[in-house]
Amino acid sequence: MYFDSNNVYHGFVRTAAGKIIAINVPAAGTGKHQGTTPVSINAAGTITGIYKDASDVSHGFIRTATGTITTFDVATAGTGQYQGTKPLGIDTAGAVTGQYIDASNVHHGFVRSATGTITTFNAPGAGTGADLGTAPISVNTAGVIAGGYTDSSTVAHGFVRSAAGKITAFNAPGAGTGMREGTTALGINTAGDITGFYVDASGVIHGYVRTP
Repeated sequence: MYFDSNNVYHGFVRTAAGKIIAINVPAAGTGKHQGTTPVSINAAGTITGIYKDASDVSHGFIRTATGTITTFDVATAGTGQYQGTKPLGIDTAGAVTGQYIDASNVHHGFVRSATGTITTFNAPGAGTGADLGTAPISVNTAGVIAGGYTDSSTVAHGFVRSAAGKITAFNAPGAGTGMREGTTALGINTAGDITGFYVDASGVIHGYVRTP
C-alpha cells in the first residue's frame, strides 16, 4: 500500500513485468487513515486485504488477478469505529483467514472458504475482554492456520488450527509469562513450519521456528 498526501491508504499490485496497478475498493473511505490496504497474495494472483470506510470500520475484500473485487464482513463483526473484519492471509485455493473485532472490542478468528462460507473460531484460553482474543495471521496450502491469542492476563500464545478445525496452542521455550510477554505466530509454510517471535521475561524479543 501507499499513502497519498492526505494520509489515505491505497493499494497496488506490481506485475512480474514491472507494471503497477492501483487497487482501491469503491466503498473505502477517503479520510485520514482510511482507504484500501492489501495484505496477502496467493499463487493465482488473488489478493485479500482490508478496507476502512468513512466511519473507520474495517471490512474484508478479495481481488482476483483480473481485477474483480468482492467485499465481505463476518456477520458478528462490530460496526463501530475501529471494529470490523480484518483478513490477513489467503491460501492457494482462495480460502482467507483473519480476525474480526466485535461490538465489545474482543478479537475472534475466522476462515472464509473460496466459495464464501465463513467459519468463526476462538483459541481455547483466549481472553474475552476488550482488545483480547484470537488473531489468525496466515494459512498454508493445506488450509492450516497459524496465529496467536491473548489470554485474560494479556499474555500472548501461539496456535495452529488444522483444516478440520482442531486448535493446538503452543509457547516458545523461554517465552515470558507476564503482561505483554509470550509467543506470537506469524507465518506458516507448506510443510507446516511456523515462524514468529516471542518476548521473554525481560522484555527482549527473539525469533523461533516451530516444526510440525
